[in-house]
Amino acid sequence: MAKICFLGAGSTVFAKSVLGDCLHVECLKDAHITLVDIDPERLRVSEVMLNNLNRTLGAKAKIEGFAAADGWKALLGADYVVNAIQVGGYEPATVIDFEIPKKYGLRQTIGDTLGIGGIFRGLRTIPVMLDYCRIIEEVAPDAWLLNYTNPMGILTGAILKATGVRTVGLCHSVQVCAPHLCRMLELPEDKLQWKIAGINHQGWLLEISRNGVDLYPEIKRRAELPEYKKKDAVRFEIMKWFGYYLTESSEHSSEYVPWFIKAKAPELIERFHIPLDEYPRRCVNQIQGWAKMKEDLLADKPMQHRRGHEYASYIFEAMETGKPYTLGGNVLNRHLITNLPQGACVEVKCVVDHNGVTPTFVGDLPPQCAALTRTNVNVQELTIQAALTRKKEYIYQAALLDPHTCAELTIDETVQMCDELIEAHGTYLPEYW
Repeated sequence: MAKICFLGAGSTVFAKSVLGDCLHVECLKDAHITLVDIDPERLRVSEVMLNNLNRTLGAKAKIEGFAAADGWKALLGADYVVNAIQVGGYEPATVIDFEIPKKYGLRQTIGDTLGIGGIFRGLRTIPVMLDYCRIIEEVAPDAWLLNYTNPMGILTGAILKATGVRTVGLCHSVQVCAPHLCRMLELPEDKLQWKIAGINHQGWLLEISRNGVDLYPEIKRRAELPEYKKKDAVRFEIMKWFGYYLTESSEHSSEYVPWFIKAKAPELIERFHIPLDEYPRRCVNQIQGWAKMKEDLLADKPMQHRRGHEYASYIFEAMETGKPYTLGGNVLNRHLITNLPQGACVEVKCVVDHNGVTPTFVGDLPPQCAALTRTNVNVQELTIQAALTRKKEYIYQAALLDPHTCAELTIDETVQMCDELIEAHGTYLPEYW
């Protein structure tokens, strides 16, 4: 009987996706599933939901909920740990991440991966996850940690550098990238073959073919047509100049580079269809949606769930049965991508089986792609350094080197903004000196 611990189980929709998938897997139907969340109401709703699925799907899992303070009990003897926590939530943390930079003229779309929002989300989350990892090292030393929480590269990199916990970072964007691209351009999406490598949210679609035919020439032709260009304008523009498509959306990608969100060129926002403050809007909608969903879930009517495409259940199945499974995983760069910094967190094809997660060799990225990616790696590495050393100078340096921030603000403005963010986050951050 496998034991699966889900951290941040108050994310009810995501918990349903991951754990509902697990209840479809023969070797996991009798799993011991423990749910952990800081919010008792959300935890209760997720527990009701999962027990409902357990009955409806004919599984025999043992399901328990634990307050965050009792996380060690939930983790005790775990084989697998899924991380989906969000430290500080929408309010106050995400609001702070967006509103203070806005005062300085620095606008964001998502703010969860890079940029000033990604930096401070990482600084909030790393200490909490390191505390969990110290517990895992003590009570579940053989467990595999699947990290779904953003900023993926920063958080997974910090865990792998600072702990002995076996960890892989996972994202939704890799497995859907090629089919989504073809669907958007009205190209057939069956029988596709592709190769992706880079870093999280900036993986490069290095190859894409169908029945042995390279699709890139037709993809690039269609991407410049007016009827398609507007659908994914930022990514198509980057592909035009750098030669390759990226795994994450245009709203994400617009804030990883210095060219699209510019106070001095507001016409770019309309030209490239950039939704400023997109993540706060999503948060508000999700909070409202959860309130309505709660009523439906607590009514405890029989629920249905089909196994989806989230990696987690397939990883658990491969580790339990030994049947190999391949995925795009985030791991430390140990001579995998040879023109990105060693020790950085990279996203590459991995093979999962009884032996765990084994990353595969990529070699060099195209030089222009590696060059752009390094500008993001710089920010990730310095944010990790800040969190692990508690030195404020690394926070400043991460922000000063961030492609979007440094294109908009002076050194003095950047430092002042960071100081204001540190103060506003209060106890959500440890003390820095």
